[in-house]
Amino acid sequence: MSIDWITVAAQIANFLVLVWLLKRFLYRPILDGIDAREAEITTRMREAGQAEKAAQAAEAAFLEKTRALQATQSGLTETIRKKAEEQRDALLCEARQRMEQEHASWRAHLDQETRGYTARMHGTGASALLSLTRKALADLADETLEERMAHHLVRKIRTMSTDLKRAAGKATGAVVTSHAPLPQSAQEGLTAELATVFPHASVRFDTDTAQSPGVILRMGGAQLAWTVDTYIDGLDAVISEKLANGTDLRAQDHEH
Repeated sequence: MSIDWITVAAQIANFLVLVWLLKRFLYRPILDGIDAREAEITTRMREAGQAEKAAQAAEAAFLEKTRALQATQSGLTETIRKKAEEQRDALLCEARQRMEQEHASWRAHLDQETRGYTARMHGTGASALLSLTRKALADLADETLEERMAHHLVRKIRTMSTDLKRAAGKATGAVVTSHAPLPQSAQEGLTAELATVFPHASVRFDTDTAQSPGVILRMGGAQLAWTVDTYIDGLDAVISEKLANGTDLRAQDHEH
């Protein structure tokens, strides 16, 4: 069998031409399309990776902001709670102080009312006692009592001579008044005692029925008295002082 080399050559030429045509018009567009698709896929994958990283960064930022917000809210809540507790404590303290002040004021008012009532009761009793004493002394007063008062006035002149001289000044006359006429012995005793203090003074004895039983000596600006009223006034002062001291002591005991 003989080989037709021309035909073979033509077949090879046709095959090569077919291959070149296939490559040129079929495989190349397909390969180019595949390369373009791969490039597009690569670009999208890169973009997807970037998007994922951006999403992760955004998520991290969101989580960080969320934690910061939670921390801020927690701190704000704690601050509000502390302020609320401080305000509550302040209100309670103010209410307690107000109650203590009102209680103290009420107790002071009650103590004052108690002391006032006690003082009024004691004052009423003391006034009644003084009134009865005054009436009893006035009813029982006689010449003997007034004479005894004159003798007592003599003793007072001795102890108060310096003050009498100072108060009498340059006076040279003395007047002794009594509710009833003094016995001669009482007048002589007073005259003799005044003579030791005021050697050149004259003495006059008068009676005054409106005067309380007793004796009153007047000389210039000096006055020396020992009467029932004087005794009652002194007794009144003593009782008032005792009542005041007693009230203060009771108040101190009540406070303790």
